[in-house]
Amino acid sequence: MRPILFGTILLSIAVAYYVHIPLPSNVSEPWTLLFTDAVIRSIMDVSFLAHDLGLSHPFAFVKYFMSWNEIESAQSSPGVRVTDTSFAGVQARVFGSTLEGHLKRGVVYFHGGGWTLGSAKMKSYDSQCRRMAEELDAVVISVEYRLAPEARFPDQYNDALEVSKRILTAEVLDRYSIDPERVAVSGDSAGGNLAAAVTHQMALDASAPTKFKVQALLYPVLQSLDFNMPSHQQNRNMPILNAPLLARLVLEYFNGSQALVPSLLANRHLALNQSQEIAAAKAKINWTRFLPAAVQKNFKPVVPLQGDPKMVQTLKFMLDVRASPLLAAQEVLKAVPPTYIMTCELDMLRDEGLMYGRRLEEAGVAVTIDHYEDGFHGCTSFAFSPTPFTVALRSFGNYIQWLKENL
Repeated sequence: MRPILFGTILLSIAVAYYVHIPLPSNVSEPWTLLFTDAVIRSIMDVSFLAHDLGLSHPFAFVKYFMSWNEIESAQSSPGVRVTDTSFAGVQARVFGSTLEGHLKRGVVYFHGGGWTLGSAKMKSYDSQCRRMAEELDAVVISVEYRLAPEARFPDQYNDALEVSKRILTAEVLDRYSIDPERVAVSGDSAGGNLAAAVTHQMALDASAPTKFKVQALLYPVLQSLDFNMPSHQQNRNMPILNAPLLARLVLEYFNGSQALVPSLLANRHLALNQSQEIAAAKAKINWTRFLPAAVQKNFKPVVPLQGDPKMVQTLKFMLDVRASPLLAAQEVLKAVPPTYIMTCELDMLRDEGLMYGRRLEEAGVAVTIDHYEDGFHGCTSFAFSPTPFTVALRSFGNYIQWLKENL
């Protein structure tokens, strides 16, 4: 009896410690969100503690937990045929509508997880892609690109690009009965980053016989230079994705030291060197120009006087357009296909999506911004949990509807 009582007390203390974030009034299921975040943060903290003790890399325990609890085998259903395969040496899970006798839509999907976590085989992504294949009468190819720390930038990008090139060949499209005129690229969070970067490259590739018809990005990461945009300042402590976690993931992707988290969050890399290259990059992420006043509110740009010389190598990667699609030149953006961007008010990445949409519109691209005042980072993935969030169901439904109408 005493161990049970003692365990209950410890659990209560843990819950009280993690479930204490003040949430805005527009969150529709605050306690469910807080509890979900508490579970995620507790797992993350164990993983970071193991790293601090020198036992593993920062996300090792998280990966172990996910492999034990989240991975689904490739199981087909009456409406969707599911197979594991590879394209250009990159693993992927294919979800194909079982309806026969016609060419289908195609969707190349890149999962999120900060280039470090996640899998096409996770329950949430498996469920999402099954639903997409069935509702769109499509073949959805969910890409299992390499992850950090075994792979670092630009490995993930290279995987995404090579697999996209391979899928868009006549041989593969014919094998899966995919209509070459109706292929989309899509992804969420870090997967949205890869989708946008690949879209830019493929749009300019004159040798590619088939192009993506549309791109659909869910709360994408589109830059890693400014960690103090209004949405960063407003939502740095929000559930699911907080500021320290985002900084850790970026540094893991760029093979930077985790000790640089405070410098990254303080924008010390932007004060290091005001070269012409940095000035040009900062102009493309100048939120005082690209964001409407209602979004800017009373927030001010953060540009410290003192830089951190240890961030030189990390800054080099941040300036690479393959890592930060928001830095793309105007002539590149002009070649981008019609674009859907989902943004969430309670997400640190909100402003990146809004600014990317604005830059695309200035380049003459048709853009749909689908914004959710009660949305949080990763919300669409929670449409497939036993107790789905209402915003998750709405956002996923609207995302599917846009693809139905535009693909």
